Amino acid sequence: MEQVIAPDPDLALLPPTLRALASRGVLRAYRKGTLLIEEGEQGDSLYLIVSGRLRAYGGDGRGREITYGVYGPGEYVGELSLDGGPRSASVITEEASRCVMLTRASLLTHMAMHPDFALEILTKVIQRTRAATQAIKQLALNDVYGRLKALLDSGEPERGPRLTHQAMAQRLGCSREMVSRLLKDLETGGYLERLTAGRYRILKPLPSRW
Repeated sequence: MEQVIAPDPDLALLPPTLRALASRGVLRAYRKGTLLIEEGEQGDSLYLIVSGRLRAYGGDGRGREITYGVYGPGEYVGELSLDGGPRSASVITEEASRCVMLTRASLLTHMAMHPDFALEILTKVIQRTRAATQAIKQLALNDVYGRLKALLDSGEPERGPRLTHQAMAQRLGCSREMVSRLLKDLETGGYLERLTAGRYRILKPLPSRW
């Protein structure tokens, strides 16, 4: 469900370059769980996040998912639609969100008038490609514990948005049950402390293997 909403004061918090970009689109409100982009579909829109969180992910025919990234205010998704090809990932709202939706045509017009923004888009694509390459490397070379250790060592489960066991499983490409068992084992071994739902603190260096 979406609706067009009036100009939002949160737009003033965006960097000037993004405010200029936002002026070319339409600000919309989305409920939690709204699918904005579907993997494989043809699309020509980019979403600039004003508030809330979006999750980019991929899935298979058996309902399994892997999360590519979670994005918040000041970030945007859908930039790969610039080449006119099919969407490479699905994007869903993790919470009630407000986004400026921009068409490919309006984005190209903005880039023609603001060449520096074209470099920003390119830099963003490079950064996300590097992150995806690292994630693929971890999936290929690490077992599930190795991937969980990398996530815990990053500090995100302590300082970032709350991560349920299901959210961790989607990040790691494994089952929720596997994540729950490993976390429980680490807590029992005195390596990990559960702070609140979805938050964990490392008490001592995690073993290289489990």
